[in-house]
Amino acid sequence: MEAAVAIVGLLFVLFVLAGVFLTVKAVKAAKRGVDRTVAQARRTVEDTTLRARQLAQPGVAGELAQLRLSLRTSMRATQDALYGAAGEDASLSEAIGLFERLSAHGHELDAELKRLEREPDRATTGARLPELRERMERITHSAESLRWAARDRARRFADDDLAALSDQIDVEAGALRHWTDDPGYPAAGEPMADARLRAATPDGSPVTDAARQGAVPETAGRGSSRGPAPEAPSAITARDPRTEPAHPWQKAPRTEEQRAEVRRAEARRGDVREAEARRGDVREAEARRRE
Repeated sequence: MEAAVAIVGLLFVLFVLAGVFLTVKAVKAAKRGVDRTVAQARRTVEDTTLRARQLAQPGVAGELAQLRLSLRTSMRATQDALYGAAGEDASLSEAIGLFERLSAHGHELDAELKRLEREPDRATTGARLPELRERMERITHSAESLRWAARDRARRFADDDLAALSDQIDVEAGALRHWTDDPGYPAAGEPMADARLRAATPDGSPVTDAARQGAVPETAGRGSSRGPAPEAPSAITARDPRTEPAHPWQKAPRTEEQRAEVRRAEARRGDVREAEARRGDVREAEARRRE
C-alpha cells in the first residue's frame, strides 16, 4: 500500500514538473514573439520617420536621415540574404561571421548619426558629413559584396541542379521512346507504308517515288502466304490507373463499382431500345393488317 502511494505521489510530482516546464516554455515563446513584433514595429516606425525627415527637412538633418536610411536598408537586406540561405548552404557560416563583425561597425555608425541628429551645432555636423558618408559607403559596399556573392552562389547551385535534372529527363525521355530505334517505325511526319519500305531497303535509304508506286499496298499481303508479315513495333507497357498519382488536372480513375454501374446502365439502355424496336414492329404489323 505504501509503495502504491509513493508511486502515485511520484507520478503527481512528475506531472506537476512537466506542466511547469511546458508553461515556462510557452511563456518564453510568447515573450519572444512579442519582442519580435515590438522590434519589427519599432524598425518600421523609425524607417518611416527617416523617410519623412529626408523629404521634409532639407540640409544637414535630411542628409543624416538619408545616410541612416541607406545604411539600415543595406544591412537588413544582407542579413536576410545570408541568414535565409544559411540553412541550405553550410559554407556561409564564415560569411555570417564576417557580417556580424561588419554589423558592429554599422551599429556604431548608426548610433553616431543618431546622436548628430540632436546636435544643435549644424555647422560642425555639416563639416563631418563627407567623412560619415565615406564611412557609410565603405560599410554598405562590403555588405553588398557579401549579399551578391551569396545570391550568385545560390543561383549557380540552382543552375547546376537544373542542368543535371535536364540531362536525367533527356535520358529518361529517350528510354521511354525505345520503340523509335525500330527501323520499321515511322519518323515524325512519315507514313507507316514509307517506313516499312525504308526498313525493307538494304541500306535503309529514303523511299523514292518509284519505290512507293511499285510497293504493294498494306492490305494486299494480309492473310496471304507470300511471306511473313512485317514485325509490329514493340508494345508499350500499359499504365495501371490504380498506381498513378492523382494530380489536380487529372480525373480520378473509375473504381470497380463505378464500372459495374456503367455496365448496368448500358444494359438498361439496351433493353429500352429493344423494347422500343418491338413496339415499332407491332405498330407496323397492325398498320399492315388494317390496310
